[in-house]
Amino acid sequence: MSLILAVDVGGSGLRARRVESGESDGDGEGGDGDGVGILSRSELFESDGVAITSGGIDLDPLLAAVAGFDSRNRRPPDVVVWSMRGLLSLTEPESVLARVHSRLGAARTVVASDAVTSLVGALGEVRPGAVLAAGSGAVAFATDFVDVWRLVDGWGHLLGDRGSGAWIGLEGLRVALAAEDGVPGGSDPLKRAARAEWGEPRTWPRAVMTTPDAQARLAAFAPVVTSLAGGDPVSAHIVLRAAAHLADSLASVASSVPGCAATAVGGLLGNPQMAKAFEGETRLRGIDLTAASGTALDGALALGRHIARGRTLRARAPYIWLAGGA
Repeated sequence: MSLILAVDVGGSGLRARRVESGESDGDGEGGDGDGVGILSRSELFESDGVAITSGGIDLDPLLAAVAGFDSRNRRPPDVVVWSMRGLLSLTEPESVLARVHSRLGAARTVVASDAVTSLVGALGEVRPGAVLAAGSGAVAFATDFVDVWRLVDGWGHLLGDRGSGAWIGLEGLRVALAAEDGVPGGSDPLKRAARAEWGEPRTWPRAVMTTPDAQARLAAFAPVVTSLAGGDPVSAHIVLRAAAHLADSLASVASSVPGCAATAVGGLLGNPQMAKAFEGETRLRGIDLTAASGTALDGALALGRHIARGRTLRARAPYIWLAGGA
């Protein structure tokens, strides 16, 4: 029996799944044919809140939450896979690996960017592919897990995350301010909606640039923008531009691994207006989308099963870090 602990740290909190799995004769990635994936016990844990300080992501409360969840086990996990948003820019990956490996006590530990686990989760297995993850932020990633490792965007809501929920929300505020100023490019419907949501416009710059929840607040305004797209040409243009940005990012990384499966995940694409616009833009770029089969947490679990089977997973800084002979 292999005990796998999969953790996914996202922008709004973390989710962890502990799976005890047994041997079978199958050779698939999951379900009844999974070589080590017959689930005899599976537990899910969720925790809100990821603190970002001047030193980056505060790992202590995250480790404490997961350690508390896992403390009911009589033995430490055989494999821990710790998937983390912001691993490349808001942490020191070597330090994260050392602390996760020490605190959770696994025989083998993997720390991976959520770009990697989003791809594995979407495809359901470790294989070459390209993925776009579009939620409050936006990032595209492609790899063959050997030589090619390509990341596009993920620069945050002030510098990038083109086409993301936060980007849409920020564009909505920009055109609302244009309407306030009476210059071309403004939208009166968005001005009214933004005032209702954000209050007096003079307060918006501080809210966007200095508050710790700025990205989440901007992304929360995106559905307001998309809902106005049916009757407001300016809002409709924002939606189309967002879809084009997302499709461009996916096309860019997919070109690095010719012939690979391309997929897309994230809450933003659950928005009907965005989904329709994005599908149209991907078709224009000749991308045949593969339906996503899972999340970043599913991808972390799939990586754990991959390792538990004894299959090869190579360390590749800054995306994948290994400890304990993983």
